[in-house]
Amino acid sequence: MRTTLDLPDETFRRLKAQAALRGMKLKELVAQFIERGLAAGTNAPASLSERPPLPVAIPRDPDAPLTPALTNAQLAAILDAEDLEQYRRVIDHSGAQHHD
Repeated sequence: MRTTLDLPDETFRRLKAQAALRGMKLKELVAQFIERGLAAGTNAPASLSERPPLPVAIPRDPDAPLTPALTNAQLAAILDAEDLEQYRRVIDHSGAQHHD
């Protein structure tokens, strides 16, 4: 059956490249992807943005002291304090320039 799809330009370019790399026609690759999606069932996420993020290992110096876990509220308070201090430095520096 013939149909029309509106795809983002980047998605279309990626599909065309994949089809060329696999030696397939674009319509064959699209049909294959659709079949795989249908075979996966309805439990599959509708989009990549709905998938849970994968855990990421963060390298750590084993000799460095551990930093205590902070709540979001504690982190926000620290960032707010840093922003306020930076703002005060800018204001103080700006005021010093006008007095010269």
